[in-house]
Amino acid sequence: MVREDGKRNFALRKDSGDESSVFSGNTPRQAALKAARRLEPASSEDAASRTTLQLREKGTDKVHIYEGWAWEQTAPEDSPDWMPDEITEANVSKQGIEHIDE
Repeated sequence: MVREDGKRNFALRKDSGDESSVFSGNTPRQAALKAARRLEPASSEDAASRTTLQLREKGTDKVHIYEGWAWEQTAPEDSPDWMPDEITEANVSKQGIEHIDE
């Protein structure tokens, strides 16, 4: 279901089918990046372990499957005062779409 502002809601699914969190975004990738930033960050992008993220689009039977990873990185020099010195970066790679039968 698309909201008035154009964003869609995506529920993060576990293998058991439980949906623990909801992320919103204009695209499934935007929601997957938000979910990936919640993963345990590694010390560098190369050392990051990859995790499968399954995001079900609310109101549909589509499950977007991504491989996601996160790492810590030093904040840019021109960052605002409130930003911490170490920030979490994330990336995702789309693996496909499945349809659920419930």
